[in-house]
Amino acid sequence: MIPPQEASARRREIEDKLKQEEETLSFIRDSLEKSDQLTKNMVSILSSFESRLMKLENSIIPVHKQTENLQRLQENVEKTLSCLDHVISYYHVATDTEKIIREGPTGRLEEYLGSMAKIQKAVEYFQDNSPDSPELNKVKLLFERGKESLESEFRSLMTRHSKIVSPVLILDLISGDDELEVQEDVALEHLPESVLRDVVRISRWLVEYGRNQDFMNVYYQIRSSQLDRSIKGLKEHFRKSSSSSGVPYSPAIPNKRKDTPTKKPVKRPGRDDMLDVETDAYIHCVSAFVKLALSEYQLLTEIIPEHHQKKTFDSLIQDALDGLMIEGENIVSAARKAIIRHDFSTVLTVFPILRHLKQTKPEFDQVLQGTAASTKNKLPSLITSMETIGAKALEDFADNIKNDPDKEYNMPKDGTVHELTSNAILFLQQLLDFQETAGAMLASQVLGDTYNIPLDPRETSSSATSYSSEFSKRLLSTYICKVLGNLQLNLLSKSKVYEDPALSAIFLHNNYNYILKSLEKSELIQLVAVTQKTAECSYREHIQQQIQTYQRSWLKVTDYIAEKNLPVFQPGVKLRDKERQMIKERFKGFNDGLEELCKIQKAWAIPDTEQRDKIRQAQKNIVKEAYRAFLHRYGSVPFTKNPEKYIKYRVEQVGDMIDRLFDTSA
Repeated sequence: MIPPQEASARRREIEDKLKQEEETLSFIRDSLEKSDQLTKNMVSILSSFESRLMKLENSIIPVHKQTENLQRLQENVEKTLSCLDHVISYYHVATDTEKIIREGPTGRLEEYLGSMAKIQKAVEYFQDNSPDSPELNKVKLLFERGKESLESEFRSLMTRHSKIVSPVLILDLISGDDELEVQEDVALEHLPESVLRDVVRISRWLVEYGRNQDFMNVYYQIRSSQLDRSIKGLKEHFRKSSSSSGVPYSPAIPNKRKDTPTKKPVKRPGRDDMLDVETDAYIHCVSAFVKLALSEYQLLTEIIPEHHQKKTFDSLIQDALDGLMIEGENIVSAARKAIIRHDFSTVLTVFPILRHLKQTKPEFDQVLQGTAASTKNKLPSLITSMETIGAKALEDFADNIKNDPDKEYNMPKDGTVHELTSNAILFLQQLLDFQETAGAMLASQVLGDTYNIPLDPRETSSSATSYSSEFSKRLLSTYICKVLGNLQLNLLSKSKVYEDPALSAIFLHNNYNYILKSLEKSELIQLVAVTQKTAECSYREHIQQQIQTYQRSWLKVTDYIAEKNLPVFQPGVKLRDKERQMIKERFKGFNDGLEELCKIQKAWAIPDTEQRDKIRQAQKNIVKEAYRAFLHRYGSVPFTKNPEKYIKYRVEQVGDMIDRLFDTSA
């Protein structure tokens, strides 16, 4: 049971909560009524606003549309006015640009090209819109005049600023090949930078707008002339400088002056100095052509359109290249004439030139890439001509050595070295400087069959005229041996001209000794040994044989005092008249023979000091020993009342007389 007090309190609490809930409900109801009233008021307001907005829209839209039409009309008017201004401007182009076109582009190229662009547009406008308009003729004539002025300006710039390259600069350029630091310093500026810039702009305009290619002909003609004159200037400079100071060098780079001179060739006896100068000049001109032509191509690529570059370059180099080829053929022609008159020292001019041409050919081929086949074939054709004439010179020289008819005339009276021998050895020594070139000459003519040298397939490349260096070396060795063999046969024939066998022996001795010493002093002996291992030993044997032959000339002197056939006598026994007479004859024969031989052989010559002393000493020993023994036996024998008449010489005097052999100054 809940106590009555608690139940009463609980009832009061519930009644209080119920009263609060009723009050809340009454508040909510009042709020809803107010909200409904506000909603009704808002709906009324919105309805009124919508009605007014519709009225406004119906009033504004026609006005907006009318405004758009007015704006469109205004834009059309503005565009029409702009077009009219643009069209009218074309009618003023001729007047506005005529003065600039008349005065030309010099000094204001960009402004001039801007005017030409305006004229070009005017021409296009009138052609499209008013082809019968007199204005079209005006702007056309003005455009042509402007184009002609640009062409003239191009020619003028190229003519005024294209200068020949100085010889000293060319020499620096050539010598720079071997010195990278020098090469970096040597630069060719064919045209000043500003001029080049203008020339390039004009070139591009003429190609793009002028539809003109004549300027390319102008370009190659001007540059061709400069290239040709530069090379000719080098040649002339070379001749003048060489006449006083040898091969010229460039003073352009003082700190490299000692290093930049081109190598001066070794002076060859019997060679014309002018020939050496011409040869060196030609070699330098060939190198100059390669360098200058390459430089010209680099310049040309900046100025001439790409698809015209090769053709223009081909035309540009023709005069200079033809000049070199003609001069080369003249060298070949001169060599051919020299062969006919047996002037083989002149033919040697071909060798250094041919060697240089072959060494330079890869650079030539690179520079001439893209040129016509006829242009590319010029150098190979010249090389072939030089190889052919060189091979002929070698063969004719060998035949000339064998068949030289000079036997009775121009023979050395003193038995010294014959001119034919010295010339032959000199020629062979000069070939040492051109071993590969000479070997290739022989190989190019397929002379292996001539010399019976088997041709190993491994020694050739795919080209029938390209042989290994070893094969060429064997060919050259065989050739040299052939020349030496021909020379030996000719010398034997010439030696028979001498009536005195002793002089003939001295002659052969001198020539054989000269040949051997010359071979030993140079690389010729090694080259000969490639195919003739015993050549050196063979020459020594020949020399010794001639010495022995010479020594036999003294037998007619020493036979008088030889022990055989001399009377034998006992000391203290008086000699018979016959014995005394025999001893007198022996002394007289020895004296006369000694005097005669010394007189004759004193005029003979043995140029080699070592050989001369050796032969004298050997002969002196033989004669002195025989004479000493003879004097020992008969010097004190009373075979005459006038011993001084027969015993004319002491042993040492005999030696002194022999020491004066082969010495015309004694």
